[in-house]
Amino acid sequence: MSRDAGRRPSPQRAGLVVLALLVLAPGFRQAASVAAEPTVPAAQARLFKDDLEREVRVPVPPRRIVSLLPSLTETICALGACERLIATDRFSNWPARVSSLPKIGDFEHLELESLVRLAPDLVLLSRTQRIDGRLAQLGLAGFALDSETYASIAHDVAAIGALLGEPQRASALNERIEREVQRIGAAARGAQHGRAPSVYFEVDPTPYAAGASSYIGELLGRLGARNIVDRALGPFPKLNPEYVVRRDPDIIMMSSDQPDALEQRPGWAELRSVRAGHICRFDKAVRDTIVRPGPRVAEGMAALAACLARWPA
Repeated sequence: MSRDAGRRPSPQRAGLVVLALLVLAPGFRQAASVAAEPTVPAAQARLFKDDLEREVRVPVPPRRIVSLLPSLTETICALGACERLIATDRFSNWPARVSSLPKIGDFEHLELESLVRLAPDLVLLSRTQRIDGRLAQLGLAGFALDSETYASIAHDVAAIGALLGEPQRASALNERIEREVQRIGAAARGAQHGRAPSVYFEVDPTPYAAGASSYIGELLGRLGARNIVDRALGPFPKLNPEYVVRRDPDIIMMSSDQPDALEQRPGWAELRSVRAGHICRFDKAVRDTIVRPGPRVAEGMAALAACLARWPA
């Protein structure tokens, strides 16, 4: 995953480099209702409040947009505004048409000179990216969005829809996401027999994990799985390998490009999931749908569900 979270690796970033959300049901539709609504109209522009509680003046509608996070890039395109993108972060690769756009850096290293030359009228970024102040100094409209939780998917869709002047399209997208997520979750829980399987989702081999409070953790919970990483540890904690050994998960989920020799980690040879081969390795294309909190979340959830279905508890 890009780093859609702060300075710790998060799935969007750990899946990208060493990457960086929740309560759907009524919460998803409610989140969609709190879009960034314009507060102060002005000639050719409006003030919108971002998730850093700042009022940002944005042209109406913005025509030259830069996205600095893959999930935000995907949301713009899902709302039918791909043609307004003039550049993205270097990890944005979906839909395929964005791959040909100029790439101006990653979560932590941004090519500011290139960004200024592009003269965007809107820059979308995560609220945990520490460059919003620099953008303001350069006279650029940086709009920061929360990308930490599952509920933030609906919020971001609605907020970007408001910025683009496409609120109805955003509402329809959120309804579709909610409908699909509920369907997949209900089917997975309905197919379960006995106890819920315990799961360890590895973000990267440091190891950073997706905790119960992360958006990936929320998806697993909706599928009826038990995350071995305690909610109190935060969304994407760095773990001592012994932590996994003590909790002995039924299933391990990880990227296909991570090391194969899990049994060489201290104590891991005795894990029942390692002994039985209950390990799901997602290739990059599938993993992107899982670790990016964006409009393809139902695709990622379906991949998680398929993994769980292979080894019912």
